[in-house]
Amino acid sequence: MKKLILIFLLVPICIWSQSSFEKGEKLYRAKKYEEARVLFEAFLKTKPSDVKTNEYLGEIAAHDKSWVKAAEYFKKTKELKPTEADYFYKYGGALAMRAMEINKLKAFGMVEDMKQAFEKAISLNPKHIPARWALIELYLQLPGILGGSESKAISYSNELAQLSPVDGYLSKGRIDEYFKRYASAEKNYIKANEIGKSKITFQKLYNLYLNKLKDPKKAREFKQKFEA
Repeated sequence: MKKLILIFLLVPICIWSQSSFEKGEKLYRAKKYEEARVLFEAFLKTKPSDVKTNEYLGEIAAHDKSWVKAAEYFKKTKELKPTEADYFYKYGGALAMRAMEINKLKAFGMVEDMKQAFEKAISLNPKHIPARWALIELYLQLPGILGGSESKAISYSNELAQLSPVDGYLSKGRIDEYFKRYASAEKNYIKANEIGKSKITFQKLYNLYLNKLKDPKKAREFKQKFEA
């Protein structure tokens, strides 16, 4: 009899929890993030180890640029599901964004965790393109004394080229642009645009003409050609 009573008591809770999660998902997909957050947080109290709920809350925190919270949620997701590459990538990304907000000394203390997260994402998914982009940027931005390395950035760029020719040329262009080798960057961005013909490849080359080469005429002509 006691077991029967317990079942009847638990059923409404389970139904409410499921309903709370489903409503949260609908709100999230409708980009009503604050309303979704309230429901997901309530659901998480009943199921603290639910991977998807932690992921949604991490995404909402990232949308709000609350990088500490985002990192906490993504850290939980990677611990709950350590075979999912994206969770390690998102955790590393949240740490990287947080590092941009704090003083350099504290930020440098987070570098190893970022590296490990992105490298783990690649080991779990050898075709993970965003994690390689993140490592390229990390090795470009870091001072040499703390592990910054053009050669390592180039190494990941070469890996990108094997996975996606467009990303390969874009990343080579990014490295050249960072080191102010603008003529070489232009060549790589042109090749990327010839293959990709996308808004992203256009924007990279257009910005180079306009902001780095200081050639508004070339930028304008390129834009007209792209939009034709």
